[in-house]
Amino acid sequence: MSKKAGKKKPTGDSATIAVNKKARFEYFIEDTFEAGLVLRGWEVKSLRAGRINLTEAYVILRNGEAYLIGCNIPPLATASTHVNPDPTRTRKLLLHQHELAKLVGAIEQRGYTVVPLDLHWSRGNAKLRIGLAKGKKQHDKRADKKERDWQREKARLLKHSV
Repeated sequence: MSKKAGKKKPTGDSATIAVNKKARFEYFIEDTFEAGLVLRGWEVKSLRAGRINLTEAYVILRNGEAYLIGCNIPPLATASTHVNPDPTRTRKLLLHQHELAKLVGAIEQRGYTVVPLDLHWSRGNAKLRIGLAKGKKQHDKRADKKERDWQREKARLLKHSV
């Protein structure tokens, strides 16, 4: 009896394209949403090659729709010659109406902002995880850095003591 060899599903780490580490350092993330992206063919090819930068990107809400601004997806050298790629163009995010309503309410009434957290593959589609965030103060950032340094030092001490 032989088992059929099927395709293995990608785990969480292999499905991840890019992570915005700066977002978790700069903001308190209150809630997260998963949004689809409207992309062009050359952008998808670049994403598959892992060429994307989310660090300076941010999300705005305009006319009841969400847009990703400042995300840099450089084109591959093998991209079609008949297209004129714009690496930092504004990309539309695909969200449900109730999610957009929740985001608009939080931004207008409570002073939150929306930041991109990571980009990953989900069933063959590129999805952007966005977070409803509140900005951190300088002392909060110092406390986070201190905690991270302590965790690193603790792991180092445990490694040498065993």
